Amino acid sequence: MTEDRTSKGRWGRGQVLDAMRGSLTVSCQAYPGEPMRDPRTTAQVALSVVAGGAAAVRVQGLDDIAAVAAVVDVPVVGLWKDGADGVFITPTLRHALAVADAGAHVVALDGTRRPRPDGLTLAETVAGLREASDTLVMADCGSLDDALAAQDAGVDLLGTTLAGYTGERPKTDGPDLELVEAMVAACSLPVVVEGRVHTPAQAAAALACGAFSVCVGTAITHPTTLTSWFVSVTGSDR
Repeated sequence: MTEDRTSKGRWGRGQVLDAMRGSLTVSCQAYPGEPMRDPRTTAQVALSVVAGGAAAVRVQGLDDIAAVAAVVDVPVVGLWKDGADGVFITPTLRHALAVADAGAHVVALDGTRRPRPDGLTLAETVAGLREASDTLVMADCGSLDDALAAQDAGVDLLGTTLAGYTGERPKTDGPDLELVEAMVAACSLPVVVEGRVHTPAQAAAALACGAFSVCVGTAITHPTTLTSWFVSVTGSDR
C-alpha cells in the first residue's frame, strides 16, 4: 500500500482507494424525524457494519460524520444534504469544506451538470476544496455525461448515486447496470455503484460489470424501509 499519510490518521488518499477497491461501502443514514436520526445511533450502526466487514462507510450530516469518524477505523465518505430538490447533496463549496472539516476522508457531492446554488462550477468547487483539504472527492452522477464532465472537473471517484433521479435516465428496479458498464468503458476513474442495490446478487452483478466498489444503504441500515418490504407482502400494515 502507498504511504501518503495525511492529517486524518492512516487514511491517506492511496489508503482510502486501497480499502474501497473491490469491497463494500455501507451507507449509514436515517432521515429527519426518524427514531434512528441521532449521531450516537449512526455511530453504533457504523460500528456494526464495520464488524460485519464493511470496508468504508458513507454518512450524511456534520454531527454524524464527526461521531462516526471518531469511532471507526475505516474510511468515511461524508456528505451534507441541504434541501430536497435539485442539487442538494453537498451542494456548495461551503458544504464541501464543512464535510471535510467534520472528518470525512472522501467528500461526496452532487456531480451532475446542473447549476449549483452558489454559482460555482463543479470544477471550481473541486479546486476550492483541494486548496483547503486533502480529502478525496466523489461525484454523485446521474448519467454518463455527468460522469465525463465530473472526471474533467478533477474528482477522484464517480458514483451512480443519482441515476434515475435527474430525468436523464429511467429509474431502474435495481442498480443501473447499463450505466455502470457505460461509465466503466468511457471513464478512467473508479466507478462506485450506489443506488438501489438491494441484494448480494445485485452487488455481485455490479462488480462483474467492472465497478470499483459497491455502496449499499437501505438494504442494510434502514429498518423502516426493510420492514415495509415485508409488510407489503404479508398484508400486516396497520
